[in-house]
Amino acid sequence: MTAPMALLDDADRVRTALSPIRRRLLTELQTPGSATSLAATLDMPRQKVGYHLKALEEAGLVQLVEERQRRGFTERLFTASADAYVVDPDLLAGPAPEVLTQDRYAADHLIRTASETVREVGRMRQTADAEGRRLLTFTLDAEIAFAAPGDIARFAERLTEALATLVAEFDTAGGKPYRLIAATHPAKGSKLRSHP
Repeated sequence: MTAPMALLDDADRVRTALSPIRRRLLTELQTPGSATSLAATLDMPRQKVGYHLKALEEAGLVQLVEERQRRGFTERLFTASADAYVVDPDLLAGPAPEVLTQDRYAADHLIRTASETVREVGRMRQTADAEGRRLLTFTLDAEIAFAAPGDIARFAERLTEALATLVAEFDTAGGKPYRLIAATHPAKGSKLRSHP
């Protein structure tokens, strides 16, 4: 069964997936295909496609879905093991800074928190999938048009107060802990403005 998203947390698997030819194969293999059909689609020699398919299979990036007999040989059909792949940010991280800024308005803090979320949720999802369980999460996503830079700070203060009230209501000693993250950043495609 194809997963909607898979975390790549091994450098060798990332190297295998990042080859331009293999990325094209993974894109094509959103629907099942064989070395022969992929070679025709990509206008490449079948042996070359077969070589790259074998590497993808060994790395667990594609999975065998069917074997069928075709004119004296066995045709193997593969599909990508996931619809999308996410690289574990730890694989690209340099040495940890000595002082971790906790400034809630610092972009570095947001990036570090988002990276931790990708890593933690990705790993928990893999574990839950392997155990046949569902990982219970929820996501809130909204776009807000702030009129002035000061509105962001006022919004953050009000959200902090509301969140503190909700946490006080639902936080239970001995309960199962969950992490809640609220973040804002300029929407994709918005013009960045510098504020004094």
